[in-house]
Amino acid sequence: MSGSLVQLVPGSRLPPWIRMSLPREQYPRVRTLLQEQRLSTVCREARCPNLTECWSAGTATLMLLGDTCTRRCSFCAVTTRSQGGRLDETEPDRVARAVDDWGLSYVVLTQVCRDDLSDQGAGALARTVRAIHERRPKVRVEVLACDLGGSEDAIGTVLGSQPEVFAHNLETVRRLSPEVRDRRAAYDLSLRTLRLAKEVGPRARLTKSSLMLGLGEERAEVVEAMWDLRGTGVDLLTLGQYLRPGGERFRPVSRYVPPEEFEDLAEEGRRMGFLGVASGPLVRSSYRADELFERATSVRGD
Repeated sequence: MSGSLVQLVPGSRLPPWIRMSLPREQYPRVRTLLQEQRLSTVCREARCPNLTECWSAGTATLMLLGDTCTRRCSFCAVTTRSQGGRLDETEPDRVARAVDDWGLSYVVLTQVCRDDLSDQGAGALARTVRAIHERRPKVRVEVLACDLGGSEDAIGTVLGSQPEVFAHNLETVRRLSPEVRDRRAAYDLSLRTLRLAKEVGPRARLTKSSLMLGLGEERAEVVEAMWDLRGTGVDLLTLGQYLRPGGERFRPVSRYVPPEEFEDLAEEGRRMGFLGVASGPLVRSSYRADELFERATSVRGD
């Protein structure tokens, strides 16, 4: 997106529209439950700015297949290292127990990339979705997967467990993708994964993707990426501000995009035909995922 950096509040490193929430009532309970079940969350590992808001509301995005990723993207704080093909076979049951104890009606499952596994972790994702549905049949499950190598078999394995939403993040515009994402990720590979998610599986389902802004993109490039996602049949879109998670190894923020630009892009997305668009500085791919799902199914008339 074009434009210079906004003027920050004196003494602040962030613009006035970016505010983090303080912990509230449910926060300690969620933290304790996650510790008891030895579960990782993308909220904590990726240093999400909405952690306290979501945990206080009794929700979190559970991260499967460990807390160590085989890829190294310039925007992500998750630890990078090969896990040597190791899997924790108890994880699906532990996740299902936590969802049951939590009393959730909607849960988002994401994963670290596992290039050390022949199926990229698809089997473990599918087992977890099934374990949740067995314990709580009415729970709606959203799976936020890696690109799964663009493998039709791997994508079919995940979809065979019948999650209500299959998500995969495009992350950024075509021009910036090679420098923002790990070399094993690719813009067209992500589009292939999302396209296959619409074509493969036992029934039609919602698909979802996300873009970060403030990485150095132009508005026209964002619109082009949105059209590319619609071209694969993606139903749900989230747009949020990139926030640098740490020190020098992470990509710097190019600019802080003001709320009115996010709303303008949301309107653009609705005109394109997305069933649901969440767009704002602190929006993340799984932020208020249940509300976006309900909005989309209402528009579709389910």
